[in-house]
Order: sequence, then structure tokens, then C-alpha cells
Amino acid sequence: MSKLEEKIAVYVAESKKLNLSLDEKLIAAVAKGLGPSIYNADAETIAASDKAELDRVKNNFLIKKLGLADGSALDTALEEVIEQVGKSNRNKYRVIIYALLVKKFKKESIYA
Repeated sequence: MSKLEEKIAVYVAESKKLNLSLDEKLIAAVAKGLGPSIYNADAETIAASDKAELDRVKNNFLIKKLGLADGSALDTALEEVIEQVGKSNRNKYRVIIYALLVKKFKKESIYA
């Protein structure tokens, strides 16, 4: 099993533990899209209490990668997804957050 497959297995297990209805293929595609950052413990997770971190997710992922227009809807969606994963959950994996956002905005075609 490759390192990537091991990471994907961790994310799939976490999404099942949290009862998130995420497709394994989407998780794998998002993980591949994030590249080597998933192997860095700090970059692998999102600090939901850090406003600068949330702004980075909004600007670099939602606006640049998914091509969404900036607005309060993006902030609201980000908060909803973090609630789904659990504010007190220490493992807010970037892959899972991104996959939930992709699903929420129906942008799966980007990862097809």
C-alpha cells in the first residue's frame, strides 16, 4: 500500500466515523489534488479557530480552485462544514473539509 493509499484510508475511515456521506473516489481525488501537503501534519489539518487559515481556505480553494464568487455564502458554507466535522474534533482534515465543500457547491466535476 502506497503512502497516498494509506492517507486516503485514514480520511475514508474518519469520514465514516463522523457519518459524513462522502464518496471514496472524491476523497481520493481531493487528496491527490492537495499533493505533498497531506504528508505534513500541520498542513494536513485546518485550524478552524484561526481566521487567517479560514481566509486562506476561502481564497485559495473556494475562489481560486472551485471558481466561486466571493461573498458571505462562502463563509457560511465553511462554518457549516466545520460544524459537520465537529468544532471540538482535533482532526479537521483538509481533505475532508475540501471534499465536503466540493459536494456542498456541487463542483465534483472539477475532480472527475
